[in-house]
Amino acid sequence: MTFKPNGLPTLIGSIPLKDHREAVEIILKYTPEIPIWPQLPAYPEERLLTQFAEGLPGIVQEDDRLYFDTSSADFDEQVVAFFEDYLAVKEEGAPIEGSRFAFSPSTSRGFDAFLEAISQLEKCPFALKGQITGPFTMLTGIKDQEGKLSFFNPILREAVVKAISLKALYQVKRMKELCPQVVLFLDEPALAGFGSSQMVGITREDVISDLKGVVDEVAEAGAIPGIHVCANTDWSIVMDAGITILSFDAYSYFDKLILYRDRLMRFLDEGNTIAWGLVPTLNTEDLLREEVSSLLYRWKRCSEEFGYDDTRLVEQSLITPSCGTGLLTIEQAERALELTRALSLRIRGRSAS
Repeated sequence: MTFKPNGLPTLIGSIPLKDHREAVEIILKYTPEIPIWPQLPAYPEERLLTQFAEGLPGIVQEDDRLYFDTSSADFDEQVVAFFEDYLAVKEEGAPIEGSRFAFSPSTSRGFDAFLEAISQLEKCPFALKGQITGPFTMLTGIKDQEGKLSFFNPILREAVVKAISLKALYQVKRMKELCPQVVLFLDEPALAGFGSSQMVGITREDVISDLKGVVDEVAEAGAIPGIHVCANTDWSIVMDAGITILSFDAYSYFDKLILYRDRLMRFLDEGNTIAWGLVPTLNTEDLLREEVSSLLYRWKRCSEEFGYDDTRLVEQSLITPSCGTGLLTIEQAERALELTRALSLRIRGRSAS
């Protein structure tokens, strides 16, 4: 599948609102070409780890604590039931709708509001974008009852990769009913910690294997897979996972990414896309200080240092905020969305008005 977004804007995920329909409206206002379904972290069940942990064997939610209890008396039974359900969907043709791999009523409100709004549009957007927490972040962010990384439990590791794969497939399937071109990002903030002392024993090959397990499922479903990391990481891991879109915080970490210039050139020559997080959302002082003109200057400097053909670079680029806007005020979030759209228009050679 050839994906050429031509510098269009899109978003990363979270929005600081409490009304899902209002969130969809603001998303369609600023990114109508590639809208996303909103995650509202004001609701605990829509946060980074909790929204996609439903249905995992041994998962326990106690107040703000989310963990795996592998010591429970029925853990083995939960594991067997999980893999039976996985095989029923994956190999026996059981419907994914209504299964443990679909959203539940408590986690589907943003997705449902999005699909309803898209179904009422007169014209299908260029693409629809979904997102899911990636397996590395899930497996290092959710620990077991003893505080150990679930990554090191082979049963939990396999279950998480399979669950994320089918939860991604569920999103793709529902969105493709409304639009032929679907983008799905794996949000992997924990990849910034790969190689740290806490993660000794996790190999590069392990990480790539898990990422590819999900990425391949997304691609086989006919969607466009991407990975978003909002800090620095080993970017060769991201590119070697088989993705089509590399999404990064270009505002703060371009100097780190450009260290992989040769690999990036091959990535682009293969027809892939870079999502440039040029609008800062992780530091409100930066967000309030920057203007479209200063961000455009930053883009020009980055593209010049990159050294890729200008026309092709724009064709193979998306323009985004550096990360989600869920921790900002609504006024700050709307400024980030305004800047993202205006910057995209300028990069595409059109007036921001």
